[in-house]
Amino acid sequence: MVRVAIVGASGYTGAELLRLSLGHPRIEIAGVYARTQAGEQMEDQFPQFAGRFPQKLAAYDAAEVAKSAEVAFLALPHGDAANIARELHGRGLRVFDLSADLRLRSLGDYEAWYGKHSAPELLPRAIYGLVERHRKSIVDARLVAVPGCYPTATLLALAPLLDGKLIESGDIIIDAKSGVSGAGRTPGRATHFPEVAGGVRAYKVAEHRHTPEIEQELSLAHGGPVRVTFTPHLIPMIRGIVSTCYARPTAKRPRAAYLDALRETYRDQPFVAVVDHPPDSAHLTGSNRVHVSAFVDERTGRVIAISAIDNLVKGAAGQAIQCLNVALGFPETEGLDAVGIFP
Repeated sequence: MVRVAIVGASGYTGAELLRLSLGHPRIEIAGVYARTQAGEQMEDQFPQFAGRFPQKLAAYDAAEVAKSAEVAFLALPHGDAANIARELHGRGLRVFDLSADLRLRSLGDYEAWYGKHSAPELLPRAIYGLVERHRKSIVDARLVAVPGCYPTATLLALAPLLDGKLIESGDIIIDAKSGVSGAGRTPGRATHFPEVAGGVRAYKVAEHRHTPEIEQELSLAHGGPVRVTFTPHLIPMIRGIVSTCYARPTAKRPRAAYLDALRETYRDQPFVAVVDHPPDSAHLTGSNRVHVSAFVDERTGRVIAISAIDNLVKGAAGQAIQCLNVALGFPETEGLDAVGIFP
């Protein structure tokens, strides 16, 4: 058993970490921590835990966390996680940070998109936690930057095609759509139900902070700089992401060539399925699985790569637990083998 602390347990991602951890045969919850909700019962914040998890949320204290836990999941806002990661990592804990604070290798890129970094010395130490791309580096890792939800969906669709030199590195367009839980639990006009119901809206056009993360990892796949046009959209559902990516092929090929490249890449990856139909996020709700596919538009000559995930599971909490499994040498699917809930 491994003793795990969840720091930031009062948000949607923190609750999802707890839900999945309670079903994991090797995880023991050492404590759940929050700022403004400290002292409240977890089940009062999230009634699904009534009768299942009687612990209260505690105020974060590095010494107390280090005394009771071996691993910490940080489900904190960007900018708040880096100092806590530094504290806990320095006290010998394995840290899995679900914020963006440790995902970018370049301090300049981080500061251009997020502002001043409070623990820049951690950037070169953190492993980017997309297991399907960085499995070997995650084994035994003690500091893991869990990828963002949009990058996860996008990279799993596009990176194999760049690996195989099947698509050009320029003129890549990413049209992604997410449920509103990705915005977190704090109420706001942009995610208020009467504001979002019945419509679809683009947001943070040409300035979404996941852009440099996507470009960083696609550049690694390509072996040179990659720039993308990335536009996210908010849709009136709770969970799920579909990322539809458009690219130019390096040569004229049939659709089967792109599907074969995806199948070869993910042949031994337990959570990724290459499907013939356009992926649908509804089929993945509650699961750590990913559906990917590729199509060819013969008329325009574009390749269209599509993926779907549950943004709170494979896009956040499930991915963190997948990284923990790999880092600690547990079976990768342990605690994560649930099939999506559909309908």
